Amino acid sequence: MEIVTSPLNGLRRSLNTIRLTLNRLSRWSRADNARTPGTSAPFRIRPMHVPPTNRHSAPHRVRHRPSVLGAIGYIIAIHGVGCAPGGVRPPRLTADQQRLNVESFDYVWSTVEQAHWDRDLVETKWRPARDEFRTRVAAATVATEARAATEAMIDRLEQTHFGIIPADAYDDIDKPANSSPASDGDAGIHVRLLDGRVIVTALDPRSAAEEADIRPGWEIRTIGRDDVSKLLGRLETNIEPGSAQRLLMTRAVTSRLRGDVGERVALVLLDEGNREVEREVTLAAARGKRVHFGHLPRFHVWFESRRLDGGVGYIAFNGFFDPQSVLTPFGEAVRSFADARGIIIDLRGNPGGIGAMAMGVASWFFKNETRRLGVMHTRDQELKFTVSPRVDAYLGPVAILVDELTGSTAEILAGGMKDLGRAVIIGTRTAGAALPSRIDRLPNGDGFQYAVANYLSAGGQALEDNGVTPDLEAPHTREALLAGRDLAINAAVWWIQSSGGERRTVERND
Repeated sequence: MEIVTSPLNGLRRSLNTIRLTLNRLSRWSRADNARTPGTSAPFRIRPMHVPPTNRHSAPHRVRHRPSVLGAIGYIIAIHGVGCAPGGVRPPRLTADQQRLNVESFDYVWSTVEQAHWDRDLVETKWRPARDEFRTRVAAATVATEARAATEAMIDRLEQTHFGIIPADAYDDIDKPANSSPASDGDAGIHVRLLDGRVIVTALDPRSAAEEADIRPGWEIRTIGRDDVSKLLGRLETNIEPGSAQRLLMTRAVTSRLRGDVGERVALVLLDEGNREVEREVTLAAARGKRVHFGHLPRFHVWFESRRLDGGVGYIAFNGFFDPQSVLTPFGEAVRSFADARGIIIDLRGNPGGIGAMAMGVASWFFKNETRRLGVMHTRDQELKFTVSPRVDAYLGPVAILVDELTGSTAEILAGGMKDLGRAVIIGTRTAGAALPSRIDRLPNGDGFQYAVANYLSAGGQALEDNGVTPDLEAPHTREALLAGRDLAINAAVWWIQSSGGERRTVERND
């Protein structure tokens, strides 16, 4: 556990890192530019329109929705704040527990007071609320009363990305399978919640799960001693419904599929015939390159590209971290696809990362004009996500695949490319989590999530809580996965090969 002496120390380091990376990538892009001389649709097409909002506006909020997000990455940055989390609390609080609740309240209030981007909101709603709710927290005799008082104060903001995660749910979300969070072992299983069940959607190549003969479409019932349905039930009780709930429930499952390299994790699954099968996987080193960024936890970055049948290029990567591991091979892949009928960029499950990298990716698809994916507003400045054109840009059809686990920088890229008319979006609605935020551990054991900036996409839309709505809906289904079919990729290939793909070339760059 890390002791954070100031609520904003880690945040300032992360924002400074972003500013430096932004400038570095801008220079890198300019330097690289200077060196480089009718089928009927089986998918439903849905245009999206969201009225523009002003700089400080926020989408309507249904209570608070804690989630794992940010343009710094929605890989959760979890930090201790001066004390260890408590165990099981008695119905009536002790004097020490009351003191910890007050300390937790003070941490929440001071963090928002110092970090929120809207000074007027802080002045008119936040500061006046302090004494009223602090008195209620101090007088609370049970934990739920103290938490409710803090949540009521947070609700005065009427914004997403601010909320309290109860200690029990917090522990459920980030619990590794058998060992410490610092371990690098991974089962290599990707999952999604489909109709309330945890379904395997993909396996990493040569992973422990692949060696154990686990297959896409199978349902996971237990992981070690954890009954998955009971685990999800606890989180469903503690977290408001919505995309954030699905994000945290999925994270709770995947965290149990990680641990120390060499550890064994016992699984009970339902196969294609709904027969119960048992598998034991020996965790191996996680796929990709181990990287660190700023104040965030470690992350393993992987990248892949290949040609699909029909002359379509396919690119996928799991996070916007480490430019050398993503932007360099991305550029090489786009150049290799110069003659492709279209390019698919698969951002499903991509939690985002370094916001500036979205500009580096987008620049490969604009030739003549400087464009802007959107603008992020912090308390002290604006961060403009400006895309510099490239002389060797690819101008053919581009399809971006997204789902409910696409967040942060991945949403910024998808939303901006859609608003600029440069890509069709395929899959399911994204997480709606584009703001840079953190989740800190409070002295009383609860988690506190807070955002430090607002973001508006190129068309003036707030992605937060709204997400990016796909043009073509193509969700996973268990039946398709069991049959070895990926409906989103199939939809993208169909769109590129149809007349719709031809119409999506960039007219404004001609």
